[in-house]
Amino acid sequence: MAELDALFDKKCNCPMCGNSYTSKKLRSRFIKLIRTDTDFFPQYSPPENNPLLYHIMVCPACGFSFSDEFSPYYPPGTKESIQEKVSSQWKSHSYSGKRTIEDAIKTYKLALYCAWLKKEKHIILAGISLKIAWLYRSLENQEQELRFIKLAINEYEEAYSTQDYQGTKVSEIRVLYLLAELSYRAGNTNAAGKYFSKVIEGQSRTTETKIVEMAKDRWQEVRSDINK
Repeated sequence: MAELDALFDKKCNCPMCGNSYTSKKLRSRFIKLIRTDTDFFPQYSPPENNPLLYHIMVCPACGFSFSDEFSPYYPPGTKESIQEKVSSQWKSHSYSGKRTIEDAIKTYKLALYCAWLKKEKHIILAGISLKIAWLYRSLENQEQELRFIKLAINEYEEAYSTQDYQGTKVSEIRVLYLLAELSYRAGNTNAAGKYFSKVIEGQSRTTETKIVEMAKDRWQEVRSDINK
C-alpha cells in the first residue's frame, strides 16, 4: 500500500480571471504543533509540515493571490487595479507544488499587495503582515521580521480604531493583545503597557480568559523592563 503523502491538491477557481488550478494543503493528521510563541506564532514538527506555508493561493495564470479570509466582494475599480498592477505584469509561475519558507514568503507578499489593491479590511492586512513576520522569524531574519511586525502594528491599530475586525474570527481582545505584544517586540514598551492594560481591563467582557492571563504575565515583564 502506497504511503499517504502529507500534502494534497485543493481545487481552486481564481476569483479574478476564473482560471482553475490546484494548490497544496496539508492533511490534518500530519500537523503536529509543538509550541506557540507569545504572539501566537505556531511552530510545527517537522518544520516542513507547517500549514502556514500553504495558506495563500496563487493563480498561476494571472498572479492574483489570496486566502480564504478574503472577502468575495470587490469594491468598484479594484479588479481593474489588480489587472493593471498585478496581472498585466505577471509572468506565468506556479506555486502549486511543495513550498519552502522562502516560497511561502513570496506568496504572502503577493497576497498582501493584492489585498491592499482590493481594499481588504485592515484586519486582513494585519494578519498577512504578521504571518510574514513569523516566517522571517523562522529564517532568523530579525530585520525583516521587525519590518513586518511594524506593518502589522499599523494595520491592527487601524483595525481597532475602525472596528473592522467585527464579523471576523478575530475578537477585540485578541486585537488589543496583539497590539500589546507586537509593540513590546518592536521595542515600544509604553504602547505595550497601554494595550496590555486594556486587555486586562476588559477581562469581565470576554470569554477568552487565556488571552487575559497571557496579557497579565506579559504585562509583568513589560513593567520589569520599564523599571530596569
